[in-house]
Amino acid sequence: MTPLVEAIDVSRRFSRKLDYAEKIANLFGAGLEEKTVHAVDEVDLAVHPGEVVGLVGESGCGKSTLGRVMAGIMPASGGEVRWNGKPLTSLEGEEKRSMRLSAQMIFQDPMSTLNPRKRVIDLIGEAPRVHGIVKGREVRDYVASLAERVGLDASYLDRYPHQFSGGQRQRIGIARALAVKPKLLVCDESVAALDVSIQAQILNLFMDLKREFGLTYLFISHDLGVVKHICDRVVVMYLGRVVESATPDELFDDPKHPYTQALIRELPTVADRHRIFTPIKGEIPSPLHPPPGCHFHPRCPKAFDRCRVERPVLKQNAVGHVSACHLNDPTASETKNVTAEPAN
Repeated sequence: MTPLVEAIDVSRRFSRKLDYAEKIANLFGAGLEEKTVHAVDEVDLAVHPGEVVGLVGESGCGKSTLGRVMAGIMPASGGEVRWNGKPLTSLEGEEKRSMRLSAQMIFQDPMSTLNPRKRVIDLIGEAPRVHGIVKGREVRDYVASLAERVGLDASYLDRYPHQFSGGQRQRIGIARALAVKPKLLVCDESVAALDVSIQAQILNLFMDLKREFGLTYLFISHDLGVVKHICDRVVVMYLGRVVESATPDELFDDPKHPYTQALIRELPTVADRHRIFTPIKGEIPSPLHPPPGCHFHPRCPKAFDRCRVERPVLKQNAVGHVSACHLNDPTASETKNVTAEPAN
């Protein structure tokens, strides 16, 4: 099956060039250099129609940036993003417009993405009216039906965003995304800022909408408990790279990468309510100067010499389960000779 959206060797870098004063300072030997953040580093990821893919990792690992690149909001610095098998850069005219409408994002903080000067009917109804999905006189009925579908009272359409609770504003954001009849929803920490009870309601809503509209999800989160229960496949990122990918059952029952093992080991459960949890030792290396070899080796208790110099590639460990770790390489036992201590 052709993926709905696919990232092939995609990288995204953010560069800050030297300003005029810094260039002058360099003439006097200041030694200042341009700074480049390696947010996404040569990632391969395919999302198939009807699939719910969870993208997890620590804050700053690049998952939100990857989501924006795959949604077409942000261009890739390297590699290629394909939509229905076609490179985004080759799409023109109606094809490009269709792709823009078919991929929508739902953000973590709806208040910062909703124009405070516009009423709900305008926030939801403007895009479908502009793009000819509905006629002007049909907008109110169209928006009312969407609002009711996501659990909002249609009598609230003339209110402003500040008059709603956080959960209600998130429902407005969902309705706005659905208004242009998308195929892919990129949910960027879309329940992280909500109360637990409201999170459950929004997650149930996502699943209901998937069945009703045949949606595909790229669900970005740092909550492994949520991802485990709603996703068909889980992809783990660390410092801009994908380190493991598998079905939820396979990933949680038999994680292969030390980073994934550490994340799952510290997942709170009722059975472990008296346990003292210990975070992964060390700090995430700076994306300005990522370490050579495996990015996780400065914090990995199982790292050896090869990890410091050679980048591991994704290899299949089982059907549908891949990981990027030298420990899973059959030749690892032959090359392993020194065990590194994790950073403090």
